Amino acid sequence: MSGSSDLKQEPELTGHMLGAHDPANPHNWAVAKKIYVCAAATFAAFVVAFGATIYTAGITGVMEEYSISMTEAVLGMSLYLFGIAFAPIITPHLSEKFGRTRVYQSSLPLLGCYLLGSGLSTSCTGLMICRFFAGFAGGPCLVLIEGTFADVWGEHVTVTYYAVLSLASFVGAAAGPLVGGFVFAAKGWRYTQWTSLLAALLAALFTSGMPETYARAIVRTRHQYNNIPSPLMPALSGTTLAQMTRVTIIDPIIMLVSEPLVLLISLYLGYNFAVVFSFFISIPVVLSMTYSFTISQVGLAFIAAIIGALLAAAIAITLDRLTTPKILRNAHQAAMPVQIEHRLYSAMLGAFLIPASLFWIAWTASPTTAWPVPVIGTAVYVTGNLLVLISFISYLFDAYPAKGTLSALTAAAVVRIVLAGFLPLVIIQMIMGLTGAWAVSLLGFVGVAMIPVPFVLFRWGPGMRGRSRFAACEMGMGHGGV
Repeated sequence: MSGSSDLKQEPELTGHMLGAHDPANPHNWAVAKKIYVCAAATFAAFVVAFGATIYTAGITGVMEEYSISMTEAVLGMSLYLFGIAFAPIITPHLSEKFGRTRVYQSSLPLLGCYLLGSGLSTSCTGLMICRFFAGFAGGPCLVLIEGTFADVWGEHVTVTYYAVLSLASFVGAAAGPLVGGFVFAAKGWRYTQWTSLLAALLAALFTSGMPETYARAIVRTRHQYNNIPSPLMPALSGTTLAQMTRVTIIDPIIMLVSEPLVLLISLYLGYNFAVVFSFFISIPVVLSMTYSFTISQVGLAFIAAIIGALLAAAIAITLDRLTTPKILRNAHQAAMPVQIEHRLYSAMLGAFLIPASLFWIAWTASPTTAWPVPVIGTAVYVTGNLLVLISFISYLFDAYPAKGTLSALTAAAVVRIVLAGFLPLVIIQMIMGLTGAWAVSLLGFVGVAMIPVPFVLFRWGPGMRGRSRFAACEMGMGHGGV
C-alpha cells in the first residue's frame, strides 16, 4: 500500500477484489513500483532455486567428509526439493491469513537459518535435516511469485509473466552449479551453503520494502485501519482446517484421478522436472568422466541451460503476442468465450524438442565428439522443457474457476517437485547399469510417448473442461485465478 490515503480510500468492491479505479489496486500502481515488486519476487524465487542446486557442486566433498555414497549425498538436494513440495499445499493458506508480503519476509530469513545449519552441520543426519527444512522454509517464495505477478499484471499478459517468472526458478537452478563449481574448488562444500545463505540474506533485504499486492489483504488492512467491518467473502482456499485440507490436499488428489487434463499435465511436467534435476547429478559425472572436466568447468557448462531458458521465454512470449490478439478479437466479434487451447502452441513445439534433445545428448556425449555438442543439446532440452511448462501452467491457470485452479495448480506443482527429487537418486545407477547413452535414451523414449499430450489437450481439452465437476458454467480466459 502506498500510504494512509490508500487505507482511507473506500474501495469499489467487486466480490473480494479492489475496484478498477482504486489507487490501492496493484493494477493501478506506477510501472516502477510494479517492476520493483516483480523483481523482488523474482529474486526470492531465484535464491530458493539456487539453494537447491548449488549443493550439487560440493557433493564429492560431502561424500568424503561423511564417508557416504553418492546416492546418500544426493539426498541433500532431493530432501530440499521434498521440503519445497509442501509449499503449494500450505502457502495459499499462509498468504490468505497474513498476506503475501509477510510470507516472503518470513520465508527468506527462515531459509537463511537452515542454510546456516547446513553449513555448520557436524553429521550427515544434521545436514540432511537442515537441507529438508531449508527447502520447506524457502518453498513459499516459489509459489507466491505466481500470485504476485497475477496481482499486478492483467490476465491479457498471462503467458508473458509466466515466461518471466519461470525464468526465476530455471536460471536460479542453473546458476547453482555455475557458481558452486568455483566456490567448491576454492573453499570446499560448506562454502556452497555460505554462498546460498548470503544470497538469501540479500533477497530478504531486497524484499523488505515490498508493498502488499494481495487484494484481500489490502482490503482487510484498510477496513481494520478504518475500524469498520470487512465486506470480504469467505476465502476460496477455505477458512476452517477441513476446508483448507479439502482445497489443497483432497481436491488435488481427486483431480489427479478424475481429471484427465490435470493428470496428463501433472505427469508431463513431473517427467520434465525429474529429467532436468537429474542433469545436476548426471552432467558433472558425464563431463568429468568423458572429457576430464574440472568441477569449475562443469559449472560453466550450465551456461547453456541459462541460454536455453532465455530462448524459451522469448519464443513463448513471441508466440503469445502473435496469436492471442487475433484470438481475442475474433472471440469478441463472435460474442463467444475465448477458448484457452491457444495457450498450448508453445507446448506443441517443446514436445518435439524434448525427446530430440535427449537423443542428441545420449549419442553425442562420447570422447569422439567435441564437448560443445552434447552441452548445446542440454540448452535445446531446457528450451523444450520450459516451453512446455509455460504453456501448461498458463493453460491450467484459465482451465478452471478460481477454486478449481488452486487445486489443479497444487496437484501439478506437488507431482513435479516430488518426481524431481526422486530421479536424481537413481540416475547414476541408470547410467552405470544401462550406459549413459541408453539411460538418457530411455528418458528420450518417454518423451516421445509424451509428444501427443498437448495435441490431445488442444483437440479434446474443451470437452474435458466442460464435463469437469470443477468447471464453471462458462469456460474461457479469465475464469482462473488464485
